[in-house]
Amino acid sequence: MLIHFRGATARHHHFMAVAISLVQSTLFSKPSIFLRRNALNGFSFSIPFSSSSAQKIQSHKWRQPVVSVLELGGVEIGKDDVVRDDPTNNVPDEIFSKLGMQLHRRDQHPIGILKNAIYDYFDANYSNKFDKFDDLCPIVSTKENFDDVLVPPDHISRSYNDTYYIDPQTVLRCHTSAHQAELLRRGHTHFLVTGDVYRRDSIDSTHYPVFHQMEGVRVFLPGDWEASGMDGTSYAAEDLKKCLEGLARHLFGDVEMRWIDTYFPFTNPSFELEIYFQEKWLEVLGCGVTEQEILKKSGKTDNVAWAFGLGLERLAMVLFGIPDIRLFWSTDERFTSQFSKGQLGVKFKPFSKYPPCYKDMSFWINESFTENNLCEVVRGVAGDLVEEVQLIDNFTNKKGMTSQCYRIAYRSMERSLTDEEINELQWNVREQVQSKLKVVLR
Repeated sequence: MLIHFRGATARHHHFMAVAISLVQSTLFSKPSIFLRRNALNGFSFSIPFSSSSAQKIQSHKWRQPVVSVLELGGVEIGKDDVVRDDPTNNVPDEIFSKLGMQLHRRDQHPIGILKNAIYDYFDANYSNKFDKFDDLCPIVSTKENFDDVLVPPDHISRSYNDTYYIDPQTVLRCHTSAHQAELLRRGHTHFLVTGDVYRRDSIDSTHYPVFHQMEGVRVFLPGDWEASGMDGTSYAAEDLKKCLEGLARHLFGDVEMRWIDTYFPFTNPSFELEIYFQEKWLEVLGCGVTEQEILKKSGKTDNVAWAFGLGLERLAMVLFGIPDIRLFWSTDERFTSQFSKGQLGVKFKPFSKYPPCYKDMSFWINESFTENNLCEVVRGVAGDLVEEVQLIDNFTNKKGMTSQCYRIAYRSMERSLTDEEINELQWNVREQVQSKLKVVLR
């Protein structure tokens, strides 16, 4: 819940006008699947498939397996229900292929190991009071994803540039907070929610359009704070900080910590916890006292609560020494064999010495161009073979036309790429960028 919307940066300002025009009223051909479903249902997958539209380069053995059917609450949802050729849908094949991977439920994967270590802390310190949810469906309504956690109607995170929309009312969740209101309404007062979340984003070693979050919520009754002589908000804030300082020590050892006041729309007051680790300050998580409006709408009129949210990849990269976020998705045994259940912080031993290959691409942009859209196109062609997309030049001529030059770094984590492969990838990227983004190549 309390992780910043990473795509909400100034570079996306061109997109807002176009995004509004894209939000049309087209709905699913099977609307009852989503209108009647419950966001707390679990899910599973079956039936492998190969996309007929995939580029030849994408069929090689290093590609992640793709599935075509999602079973949600007993209802099968096909790939065509999530990925559609429709202006209100911006979910690409590459993102659909990640649904159901559930790295956080694999006990021998760094993400699963970290999740279980956090579970161990809460079980030991709160006598198993916290209910745990790690199989909730990532397909949620815009109400659940935004409105229920008080994200303003004009917040940039709602744009098609930042969020994956299935249709105007349905998205792939941007954060695990999408389930908070419903869990509160169901009567849960102590809970942890872990899951895969989806955001359109830039391409580099620390950003990926699919990552994993954990959210924690604790609700207090008046009797909990009245005896302390403190007001409910102060009591919850103090308890929250004590809890999370203990969690930080559990994960990182006896480290120096500091609290930073910040702002989130769903908590007040709001904080970020930083620790001094490996000779620098590291942001660990965001947290705060839950806004009363959220509690009241969930039937908790006399309560106060706290909530926190953390990104599992961010912490796992530090704890395990993993240098590139793409590695979490690797099926190479040289990666997967290095980690064991319950072994937190085993340092990753690099096995890839393969050099990157750089290709530059320049073009005249239009008003609807955004870097996130460019990264989606590049990722759609090259998948995890693209390491970074970086803006290296930007200028506007006397006629008011703006040209940008991007440098694309290609590198496999597992093998050397041939010149033929790189050239084919770059050629396909150039074709797709020109046709899909309507830019003029230079």
